[in-house]
Amino acid sequence: MKKSTLLATAVLAGAMAQPAFAQDSNPDYFNGVYVGGTLSVESIDDGKDEGLAFDTDGDGEYNDVVRTITGADAFSPGLCNGRPNAGPATPTCSDDEQELGYAIKIGMDRRIGDMFVAGVVLEGSKSNATDYTTGFSTTPASYTIAREIDYAGALRARLGISPGDGRGLLYATGGVTYGRIDHEFTTTNTANSFTPVNGDEWLWGAQYGAGAEIYLTDSISLNVEYLRTHFEKDDYYVVVGAGSAPATNPFLLDSGETNLRSTGRQLEVNSFRAGLNFRF
Repeated sequence: MKKSTLLATAVLAGAMAQPAFAQDSNPDYFNGVYVGGTLSVESIDDGKDEGLAFDTDGDGEYNDVVRTITGADAFSPGLCNGRPNAGPATPTCSDDEQELGYAIKIGMDRRIGDMFVAGVVLEGSKSNATDYTTGFSTTPASYTIAREIDYAGALRARLGISPGDGRGLLYATGGVTYGRIDHEFTTTNTANSFTPVNGDEWLWGAQYGAGAEIYLTDSISLNVEYLRTHFEKDDYYVVVGAGSAPATNPFLLDSGETNLRSTGRQLEVNSFRAGLNFRF
């Protein structure tokens, strides 16, 4: 999808590179209201060292080590930024899920002079890409936090250049987004209790990118773009309690319970999009 997006962008750029004898820009191009829809490939951008963090003493700081009664690290098999490949005795992970997404939008453009276009777009989107973070304990057991952007709305401005006859546009875009982040916790540990907190959150974020658009007819245009979405401060965590575990359980030794969360507090999503706009 990335290669096809880049190829489409190059084609659009070539189409806009009109020869010297091209006509002046048509004032009706990129000058009014439009509605549209896109399909996209969505992928998570996370750090290589992302894993789980623990607060065993209840001080709100996730800088503790979960230790066994002998003082050994209960998570010595390791942490990873993916989902388990096999059972908990095999501490290896696969990558995050790359999925298809979609969006609908309404926007307005205004041509400024012969070459420049400024506009604003309001958009609703659905992304199915999922971010996984996993830890493996010596029990053995696995503990996985999954999170994805369920639905999101965005308000972006865009500014671009439309040379030649004006039917093509290269632009940069940026603005704010507000999305619901869904979480899911899974574990093979059947002894302790696990209570998620802030499971489904609505978070503010930023969105920016670039794209190209070209008129196919007087009222239909083809649009390709890349967008990066950035959400801050994910507050989801899981309270690990006693359940049926004895008092010597590593999660209980320090303060009677342990909070765990992903070390990746931010959520970054890359979107490669293609779609059609219908202009009025």
